[in-house]
Amino acid sequence: MNQAVVLRLEGRVVGPWVMELRKSCEEVLSEGRAVKLHLAEVEFMDAQGVALLSELRSSGVVFVECPPFAAEQLKVTGGW
Repeated sequence: MNQAVVLRLEGRVVGPWVMELRKSCEEVLSEGRAVKLHLAEVEFMDAQGVALLSELRSSGVVFVECPPFAAEQLKVTGGW
């Protein structure tokens, strides 16, 4: 049985980090494993970061400890 992989994000989900997060999640998902994103330490997300998180959530990625500002950004974009 494959265990879920928890990725703990910290700081800012912007620029090149958005692409790194996409690659990491796609790699785990392609192995048939679940992904959980721990978001408690995220301070900021740019538009690309919000779009990626919305896309990941729609593909089954689970968010853990999502800060209020991030939840609001995702609600606005329809990703929540």
